[in-house]
Amino acid sequence: MKAIPAYVMRGGTSKGLYFNADDLPADTAARDAVLLAAMGSPDERQIDGMGGAHPLTSKVAIVSPSTRSDADVDYLFLQVVVDKAAVSDAQNCGNILAGVGPYAIEQGMVHPQGDVTDVRIHMVNTGALAVARVQTPAGQVAYEGDAGIDGVPGTAAPVMIDFLDVAGSSCGALFPTGNTIDTIDGITVTCVDNGMPVVMLHAASVGATGNETPAELEARADIKAKVEALRLQAGKLMNLGDVTHKTVPKMSLLSPARHGGAVNTHTFIPHRVHEAIGVLGSVSVATACVLPGTVASEYVSKAASNAPSSQTLTIEHPTGAFTVEMDISGTQSLDTFSVNRAALLRTARLLMRGEVLVPNHCLPALQ
Repeated sequence: MKAIPAYVMRGGTSKGLYFNADDLPADTAARDAVLLAAMGSPDERQIDGMGGAHPLTSKVAIVSPSTRSDADVDYLFLQVVVDKAAVSDAQNCGNILAGVGPYAIEQGMVHPQGDVTDVRIHMVNTGALAVARVQTPAGQVAYEGDAGIDGVPGTAAPVMIDFLDVAGSSCGALFPTGNTIDTIDGITVTCVDNGMPVVMLHAASVGATGNETPAELEARADIKAKVEALRLQAGKLMNLGDVTHKTVPKMSLLSPARHGGAVNTHTFIPHRVHEAIGVLGSVSVATACVLPGTVASEYVSKAASNAPSSQTLTIEHPTGAFTVEMDISGTQSLDTFSVNRAALLRTARLLMRGEVLVPNHCLPALQ
């Protein structure tokens, strides 16, 4: 057995393994073999690994001192597919990102700076930057606190995250089709990439009400087929190419808010329905909410050419809501529209640290 140092951490509403890049093979194929074995994929139960049999609990963060002068650490996110022998680097993950700052401090990559330590994070998947504000009283990472986020029971120490330049990070443009509205198979959609490629559509346009649970939506083969057909076509329009085997774009079904938020969401990621909504997915949805003419703007009154430059939007999801703070400008038109800052609150918790054991027969190169 090969023993590899690892942390198990909850980041936001996700959970995964966190590694120091030096502890993993530099070769991509060998690295992916390690991660598949560590997580127990391919197996829908992931019974022989650390994965939790769901995309939200089959995630990996690889962290190292940054190669950039404007960042403290590099963070590579990898999605380990549960039931296939596949590892994807096609997207960021803002939830797992919440654990990167604490992990970097625990590993000595970043030294605590008083009661709060800002960790500048280079998100390798897209080249974008984020700053995570980590609680470090007495020079130690604090995991306990009074901050609560929907989708996670109890409370924990807050981790405030500022996204600095995520617009178009995967698709090359904030609105990669060049339009606020596109029509695919007769269905109106809005395609946005503000850190996460997301296709937004009215839930009713595929036969959903917006009141379903994730399990109820996953049981609707007719809805899943329509959503996937739209996703495959939207991927090409968004400069993502053939997305048949990719985890992006995400598909967010929109409906009127039920609890006073801006809009209600149910998001396919891309084949399971998220129990909440991804961090960067919520940023993309919020972005569409504030620009007139998008599918999302139809649900909110704040989408107007004279909208205030600083806005706080609440994006509802199946287990609660997600609040996004945004600084915007140029809402008069798509050509002038810009998101200057997006920030949100997450929490993280260290669950276990030690070594993950990988069978040697899976990794002949490491014997």
